[in-house]
Amino acid sequence: MGVTVRTFGCRLNALESEAMRRRAAEAGLDDAVLVNTCAVTGEAVRQARQAIRRARRDNPHARIVVTGCAAQIDPDSFAAMDEVDLVLGNAEKLTAAAYRAPGDGEPAVRVHDIMEVRATAPHLVDGFDGRTRAYVEVQNGCDHRCTFCIIPYGRGNSRSVPMGAVVDQVRHLVDRGYAEVVLTGVDITSYGGDLPGAPRLGTLVQAILRHVPDLPRLRLSSIDSIEVDEALMEAIAGEPRLMPHLHLSLQHGDDLILKRMKRRHLSADAIRFADEVRARRPDIVFGADLIAGFPTETEEMFARSLDIVEASGLTFLHVFPFSPRPGTPAARMPQLDRAVIRERAARLRAAGSAALAGHLASQEGATRDVLVESEGQGRTEHFTRATIDTGRPGEVVRARIVGHTADRLIAAPLAEAA
Repeated sequence: MGVTVRTFGCRLNALESEAMRRRAAEAGLDDAVLVNTCAVTGEAVRQARQAIRRARRDNPHARIVVTGCAAQIDPDSFAAMDEVDLVLGNAEKLTAAAYRAPGDGEPAVRVHDIMEVRATAPHLVDGFDGRTRAYVEVQNGCDHRCTFCIIPYGRGNSRSVPMGAVVDQVRHLVDRGYAEVVLTGVDITSYGGDLPGAPRLGTLVQAILRHVPDLPRLRLSSIDSIEVDEALMEAIAGEPRLMPHLHLSLQHGDDLILKRMKRRHLSADAIRFADEVRARRPDIVFGADLIAGFPTETEEMFARSLDIVEASGLTFLHVFPFSPRPGTPAARMPQLDRAVIRERAARLRAAGSAALAGHLASQEGATRDVLVESEGQGRTEHFTRATIDTGRPGEVVRARIVGHTADRLIAAPLAEAA
């Protein structure tokens, strides 16, 4: 059966899964399932455990290897599962030696202190199984300690990939035929603080666009608006190959809740940032992470999260019902009833659906470049889903938007739309 990888969570995990597949092959694994877990929410952990049990049922003789953030944070609970043969930490999963079978009497857990990791390097990946855009890690870990977030304990402190290595990997992927590259990490706007000269993310973005002139499309994963530097603002304003879509780590619209989350911005900062970016690049669209039902959130506080959707001009919402993560300060705060949390999350999603509907309607008649992701499906420069009946996966097709459904655009190649 070879090596199968089941990935949960973020783009960084997706990138690391490709590297894991190669390291496992180097170690000689031929019949294995690798489960790369996420720890952002309790639901993500539950789904990973469910996948592990299913993997054993479907592959009774395969080795089951579990890794990722949930395994890094709570390795013993996964090692205790009868289905699991080996548990690897987030650093260990990227080394071939870690995949060797445990010897007699050797523990089936290879997880070391992630806080001791001081450096990171780009994963030299030639391609991404089933994906038409490529991911490049520029940074890992996080130095901040938001009260709801367990991820620093799964990823360690912030560390950056040297600029030259990032540029080389982007160039390599473009040479392999990728038309779009996504820069990813845990907190990419903290990029460079640990490198000589402390370059910023904007410096890196400009270097990539300058030194890889054949790269058609560069995209950023989630950013923290309070950390955005002027060089990045300049690139957003003046570099058409940097895609006009930013996903913001906002989390909430109420200032007191933001303080209790230990965020470093207030709602006015988020609105100001969106206004400034839109003034420099009018066609920009924004996505955002928002948490519903954070401890102590009142109805009035929640209403401010609804308000910020319109005030910041958000288009794509990623809504998280609050999930207390053991070991975080927010888990010890007064909790809301789960029914209230679910109801508020539903209202936030409804606001997101309304915002998306407005964006879709505004695109009719526009000419867009659609990156074909699979037969009949793709995404525009704004990361908007689109149906398109031509083009090979990985190809960018110039098209006119001729209509839309509830959640995506309908695009026709220019020759057909004329």
